[in-house]
Amino acid sequence: MPPREREDPLVVGRVIGDVLDPFTRSISLRVIFNIREVNINGCQLKPSQINHQPRVDIGGDDLRTFYTLVMVDPDAPSPSDPSLREYLHWLVTDIPATTGAHFGQEQMCYESPSPSSGIHRFVFVLFRQLGRQTVYAPSWRQNFNTREFAETYHLGSPVAALYFNCQRENGSGGRRRQDH
Repeated sequence: MPPREREDPLVVGRVIGDVLDPFTRSISLRVIFNIREVNINGCQLKPSQINHQPRVDIGGDDLRTFYTLVMVDPDAPSPSDPSLREYLHWLVTDIPATTGAHFGQEQMCYESPSPSSGIHRFVFVLFRQLGRQTVYAPSWRQNFNTREFAETYHLGSPVAALYFNCQRENGSGGRRRQDH
């Protein structure tokens, strides 16, 4: 494996592999929960910090270009048994370049993550659309597949992606304390 690929946080965090194939980032993607920016892939956020949908700003340079934003949890319901992989937490389409997700069409409303066991990765993936109103919501959230979704709607490779880690607020997300 080339040194650059080994150091890529999306590879290290297994986002490349579990959710996405290798791609080249071509535009900027900023995700901000309240005042906390997801500025480092793999940073740790608490469930209380991600209760409300984030502000998402995207780059690009042509206002006639539209993007689709997908937010998934590849570790649902738990990293040791990801039987619901990938759980779709949010889907926004028709986001004009140089704006934010709030300018797009929310196809699947934001569902705040609440991991009950283990450390979960929450992945934001941005795709360039072929045109406006060409991408639609699935009828379910569990077992979403980002690769198949991109293929279905001819989205090609992602143009940007980032992720953060989150676990149960009161500790490791491991064994629960037994009350006697």
